[in-house]
Amino acid sequence: MPRMLADKRILVTGAARGLGRSIATAAASEGAQLVISDILGKELDATADALRQNGARVETQVIDQADPTSIESGMARIAESGRLDGLVNNAAIATGVGGTTLMDYDQDLWDRVMTVNVRGAWLMTRAAVPLLEASGNGRIINLASDTALWGAPKLMAYVASKGAVISMTRSMARELGERHICVNAVAPGLTHCEATEYVPQERYDFYAQGRALKREQQPDDVDGTILYLLSDWSKFVTGQVIPVNGGFVFN
Repeated sequence: MPRMLADKRILVTGAARGLGRSIATAAASEGAQLVISDILGKELDATADALRQNGARVETQVIDQADPTSIESGMARIAESGRLDGLVNNAAIATGVGGTTLMDYDQDLWDRVMTVNVRGAWLMTRAAVPLLEASGNGRIINLASDTALWGAPKLMAYVASKGAVISMTRSMARELGERHICVNAVAPGLTHCEATEYVPQERYDFYAQGRALKREQQPDDVDGTILYLLSDWSKFVTGQVIPVNGGFVFN
């Protein structure tokens, strides 16, 4: 049986570790030719080496999503090798962003989170559009968060940024449909990985009590939905937000 992403060239941002690494690994297992990016160069190389040892075709690009020049130059290098079939906007600031109320939230931290999580995703998308259009059937998947669906407290900038990602997804889908590019968002729940190691145990307990599926969420729980949205199975799906959180939030 043909693999879901055979011969498709997929860019996964924030792929050095955690959820991005899991998505890249799953895409490679389904035949994708990968381009992976991150600001963490050493970790990115380690991820690429591990993927190559399992037979994956992998290119790496160190890209800082807070820097428009880094995004543009990184995408120019990616373009040298041809078109893109899919972009997974996963890179985001997700650690050290919570714990205080809106009354005490640090304004500089707010600006950094918005710069990377919102502006960075927009600029990465904008830079990728010509390559995705050239594929004739491009896919963009923006990683949101279910925190924006239920209004997680003491996480103001992150929640606001992921709410913006959801809204941008819908607007992008409207604008890019005429270019035959589908744009969707996936909103994971609290997922156990490096990015969530700072989360206090009481928040894990809160999620565990509220899920319909009574277990901890792992990165590979999200992979299947991402693969579906990157594949030809989803060719008429766009502008949608899909929560993947074990039934903590029903959309």
